[in-house]
Amino acid sequence: MKKIMVKDLSFEVFISEEKIKTRLAQMGNDITARFAGEEVLLLGVLNGSFIFMADLAREIHLPLSVEFLRISSYTGTSSSGDVKSLMGLNTELKGKNVLIVEDIVDTGISMDYLILELSKHNPKSLRIATLLLKKEAFRFNYSLDYVGFEIPNKFVVGYGLDYDGLGRNLPDLYQLSET
Repeated sequence: MKKIMVKDLSFEVFISEEKIKTRLAQMGNDITARFAGEEVLLLGVLNGSFIFMADLAREIHLPLSVEFLRISSYTGTSSSGDVKSLMGLNTELKGKNVLIVEDIVDTGISMDYLILELSKHNPKSLRIATLLLKKEAFRFNYSLDYVGFEIPNKFVVGYGLDYDGLGRNLPDLYQLSET
C-alpha cells in the first residue's frame, strides 16, 4: 500500500482520486435533480473545502454562484471543540438556496454553529454537502443532505484536507498509518 510522509506522520492511501471523482459525479447529479430549475449558492468552508467544492461545482448542472467563509475548530490532528468565526459572509442569503460545502464533518460542532448562524439570514433552503462524515464522532441529530463517504474516526489528509497546513494538494485521500 502506498505510504507518504506529511511533516512527521506517515499516511496511507484510503480513498483514491478515481473513487472520489466517481462519487462527486453522483453527488452532482443528486444536487442537480433536487434543485432542478433553480439557482444555488455554494457556500464553501475554507480552507479544506476548496478542492472538493471546485470539483463538485463542475458536476452540478444548474445556475450557481460561489462564496466562501472561514471557521476553525482544529488544532493539529484533533478538533478543539471551540468554533472561532474567522471570516464572514460577503453576500445576502435571504431567499436563496444555500448549499454549505464542507470537506469533513466529524463531531458536528462546526456545522451546528454554521447552521445556527446561517439560518439567521433566512435562506430559502439550507442544505449540507460534505465529502467526508465521521459518523462515530458525530454528536448531533441534524441531517447531512449529501455525503461523499462515511469514514472511521481516523485522521485523514489530502484532497483539500491538511495536517498543520500541509497535504491539501494530494489527489488521493490518505489516513494516518497504524505503523
